[in-house]
Amino acid sequence: MAEATQYFVVLGTDAEGKQELRQELRPRHREWLREHPGHAVTVLHGGPTLDCEGDMDGTLLIVEAANRQAVEAFVAADPYVRHGLFHQLQVRRWAWSLGR
Repeated sequence: MAEATQYFVVLGTDAEGKQELRQELRPRHREWLREHPGHAVTVLHGGPTLDCEGDMDGTLLIVEAANRQAVEAFVAADPYVRHGLFHQLQVRRWAWSLGR
């Protein structure tokens, strides 16, 4: 039997002093989120998190996938992750109950 679709939140927090790396990788990261061949993950919502000054300091994604392993493989192939942008990265299962 096929696995039911699940929702996940992906939250990455940038490492200190990586603003230049973020800007350099951002076009490839955005392309990856839109054109991720071979990965059975659907990105539903996403965008950068911001610090108090309004500068980008992380990433938030809401994705749909059959299981956590699919999300972890998808995230591992993201240019931000491959090039070490994040100090911390979390993948958490999420029960979407409001705002559909």
